[in-house]
Amino acid sequence: MKRGDIVTGTVGETTFPNHGSISFDNSRIKVKGVLPGQTVQVRIKRSSQEKAEGTLLAVTAPSPLETASPRCPQFGRCGSCTLQAIPYEEQLALKESHIRRLLSPVVRNENCRWLPIAGSPSSYEYRNKMEFTFGDEFKDGPLVLGQHKKGSTYDLVSAECCCLIDEDVRSIVRTTVAYVTEKGLPFFHKLRHEGYLRHLLVRKARKTGEILVDIVTTTQVQFDWSEWAANIASLPFAGQLRGVLHTANDSLSDTIRNDGTRVLYGAESITEELLGLQFRITPFSFFQTNSEGAEVLYSAVRDRVLEVTGASGGVIFDLYSGTGTIGQLLAPVARKVVGIEIVEEAVVAARANAELNGLSNCEFVAGDVLKKLDEVAERPDFIVLDPPREGVNPKALSKILAYGVNHMVYISCKPTSLANDLAAIQDAGYRVVSVQPVDMFPQTPHVETIALISKE
Repeated sequence: MKRGDIVTGTVGETTFPNHGSISFDNSRIKVKGVLPGQTVQVRIKRSSQEKAEGTLLAVTAPSPLETASPRCPQFGRCGSCTLQAIPYEEQLALKESHIRRLLSPVVRNENCRWLPIAGSPSSYEYRNKMEFTFGDEFKDGPLVLGQHKKGSTYDLVSAECCCLIDEDVRSIVRTTVAYVTEKGLPFFHKLRHEGYLRHLLVRKARKTGEILVDIVTTTQVQFDWSEWAANIASLPFAGQLRGVLHTANDSLSDTIRNDGTRVLYGAESITEELLGLQFRITPFSFFQTNSEGAEVLYSAVRDRVLEVTGASGGVIFDLYSGTGTIGQLLAPVARKVVGIEIVEEAVVAARANAELNGLSNCEFVAGDVLKKLDEVAERPDFIVLDPPREGVNPKALSKILAYGVNHMVYISCKPTSLANDLAAIQDAGYRVVSVQPVDMFPQTPHVETIALISKE
């Protein structure tokens, strides 16, 4: 077996996020993006006596788990919803097994409670935010607005029928595509750094129904978007349109950057409700993309905090606090909440939201956790960690552990990062009391994980 060979085999058990292996010629070949029981065709990209890795070419026979009919006509082409052919209860079971298989070898406490996965109240049309990209389905093809094609950096698939958004958002996509096509506006070519149309960002609050639309372009073309904004405002929404915006972005990277935003219609923010609190959200605010799922997640976090602190949480540090959602939900059971977040816009939003909710015991600090911990006068009684995907900076983790608090909750959006950080946390004299997965992203392999951690 050598590089470039094409082999076929059946996938055994998988690990997060849908990584598995097949057997061939007495070797195990690792392959990404597969489901247990699938028969797959793989091209060898790396092979040695110790291990082999391959690239998935095709699924020649489905997994026994794939018994559902995908709702989206783009299923299999779009890189987002890879689990649509699996019934939702089976998706939950698969994710729960992934977390257990990943973390069991890492968790040293034999009495750790492995809590059952908490599912999302809605498994379709649950997203409150989507960022769509302008481009083409193939080179020099017609303009589309959508998501990246599976395995492709440049080709897109249309989002006009996307099942993770509701009909209000789909109608905005269709109306926008029709309008820019009629006007002959060019999309931004990432390789040539030429063009105009970049992204369409849509937020729709699940609880309030408020909608915010933002067209993102370069400044290479001068164009009046007032007619498009009027077209959007005239759509018969089930929800309520709050604002239509135009953002300039001349960055060479593919991420959305705000180089200036104009309000074309209405307001520049919407309001969402979570567990009785209100949160004002701007186009670029960090906010959980599944509002109903966020209520499940944050309720579980609050339960873990109350489990070990009762109704007197003392001083709670909310580290990597984003817009302060978790901290504000914990404020009623804390003497004080201190949130630290590196994104200044998110901190401004957190302060405004705390004022909106009448919470006077919340303080939000803008800056890097590693540096700001040295400047905060209070010492925590409890720490909540909700770090970015790569986990906690090792130097910051050392400072956090040096507080020696009796209890912490770690919320992870990437369980492999949690697995890495748990080694240092347990070395510092902590044990993992419980682990609970929470599904925030139905139809995808992604899953959140809550770990309650206590001093030995």
